Amino acid sequence: MTSFVSRLLTGVAGLLIAVAVQAGTLKLDRDPLQGALIIGRTDPGATVKLDGNPVRVSKDGVFLLGFGRDAPTQAQLDAVFSDGSRIRRDLQVAQRTYNVQRIDGLPPSKVSPSEKDMVRIRKDIAQVRKARARDDAREDFLGGFAWPVKGRISGVYGSQRILNGEPRRPHFGVDIAAPVGTIVRAPADGVVTLTHKDMFFSGGTLIVDHGHGLSSTFMHLNAILVKEGRHIHQGDVIAEVGATGRVSGPHLDWRMNLRGRRLDPQLLMGPMAPQ
Repeated sequence: MTSFVSRLLTGVAGLLIAVAVQAGTLKLDRDPLQGALIIGRTDPGATVKLDGNPVRVSKDGVFLLGFGRDAPTQAQLDAVFSDGSRIRRDLQVAQRTYNVQRIDGLPPSKVSPSEKDMVRIRKDIAQVRKARARDDAREDFLGGFAWPVKGRISGVYGSQRILNGEPRRPHFGVDIAAPVGTIVRAPADGVVTLTHKDMFFSGGTLIVDHGHGLSSTFMHLNAILVKEGRHIHQGDVIAEVGATGRVSGPHLDWRMNLRGRRLDPQLLMGPMAPQ
């Protein structure tokens, strides 16, 4: 009898282990939050979908999720493993409260562009979209992020801007005030996908791709010191702070995008070290 019970318990334990193995791994490095970038890990060979949309998974099982400024309170994460087993996780996305920011004194042409300006603006948008559309297997983002420049935070992600008294679309970056000519360093490894000396709204503009469709955009630059196609490393000198495009003073506007979702760079960072 004892031998039978022992064999039975061993069989049950083996079944539980098999079920656990079949269930696979699905881990996130932080809780979902509006504006947040999340690094996930799963089994090699698994496929992942967020709200039914496929997510790139590396050969090692690394994937990225991003939640926009106004992401709904709930999302659904699905993983299917190589043995056919599945995991479905219902995610609760924490909501945020955003600031209202007033900026007055801008030239009227910058607040309400003419039709001639709109032609230029549409061309700028097309170039930016093309640069941000890159989605390859590099995992430069795994090296972490550092502040590209030090200075006073003068604008925050998600804030609603009122320009010359007129409500405009939310701000999707973090603004760091610094004098013109201040050195901008790469916050993480990546490949330069766009350099433009003078876009209508963003002035001198630089985009760096970090892999898996994640990119950083640096705006209002005085000078761009790298060329398209260059692979850069965290800490490399890439540009100078400027006051180009639509601005009220010199600063760096740093933005991040993941497959069309606008994210908050500040959520990736610790406190800024003293200057």
